[in-house]
Amino acid sequence: MTSLHGNLSGNQRRKMKSAARLYAVQALFQMEHSSQTIEVVRAEFLDHRFGAVYDGDEMQDGDIELFGAILETAVNYQAPIDQVTDKALVAKWPLKRIDPTLRALFRAAGAELNDKQTPPKVVITEYVDVARAFFSDGKEPQFVNAILDHMAREVQPEAF
Repeated sequence: MTSLHGNLSGNQRRKMKSAARLYAVQALFQMEHSSQTIEVVRAEFLDHRFGAVYDGDEMQDGDIELFGAILETAVNYQAPIDQVTDKALVAKWPLKRIDPTLRALFRAAGAELNDKQTPPKVVITEYVDVARAFFSDGKEPQFVNAILDHMAREVQPEAF
């Protein structure tokens, strides 16, 4: 039996994983902003965002398994993920005071760091890229890099 992604190139699989991470950040943001449940938001993203066409531009198809795993872990382990994030943030900037998009990003990245399926340096690089997608002109990508590096060293010190 071949896997769902068996006939895709490595590059296409990477693009789908990157898209899943971006969608997971958007979904976590939406859940916090709208108080919708994980089930409602997951269904909306799978039905209407993955591979959808907007103004003639096709959205990237995402890795459904990775998307689901990030959401589940981020929701089920939100308190410990937020604690690790808070430790990484400077004392003057508790998690509740930072931009909600960044909060969603740290929760998604924290979920992947906790799952330990992806090397931490890959997680950091991927989510810095997500930050660039949301904050193309600001200092947020550097901020994300520093916070995720701190989080990764706490969650997976053996990887450094």
